[in-house]
Amino acid sequence: MDRVFLEANVLFSAAYDPESRLVELWALDDTERVTSAYAAAEAYRNLAEKRPARLPDLAALLARCLLATEETRPIPEVDLPVNDAPILPSAIASRCSHLLTGDKHFRQLFGRTVEGTLILRPGDYLRLRQGE
Repeated sequence: MDRVFLEANVLFSAAYDPESRLVELWALDDTERVTSAYAAAEAYRNLAEKRPARLPDLAALLARCLLATEETRPIPEVDLPVNDAPILPSAIASRCSHLLTGDKHFRQLFGRTVEGTLILRPGDYLRLRQGE
């Protein structure tokens, strides 16, 4: 079973557009969805600013996610902006097999495994799952 950490932009995008392919992540039976309070708060802030009518949809998606342990320890081989720095350590601390993000700051990490967590774009993860 996969345990996937959903970064704020994945949560935001799935709530913003319910026709998005991202909602397929919530249809995967053998996948645990994990996020952090930090990522959820960022998704809420951005959605409240851009499409407040979709906030109940975000709440419904988050209700189907496990809440990760917040972690802030630095990861030596990874250089991320301060606002993205807690995401990967939280995914690792929560023993997530994957970190799913579309954030451009993670671009250099796409396709890499860091301390047991594979960082992918959500679409790449869904394509990988379809190939099983």
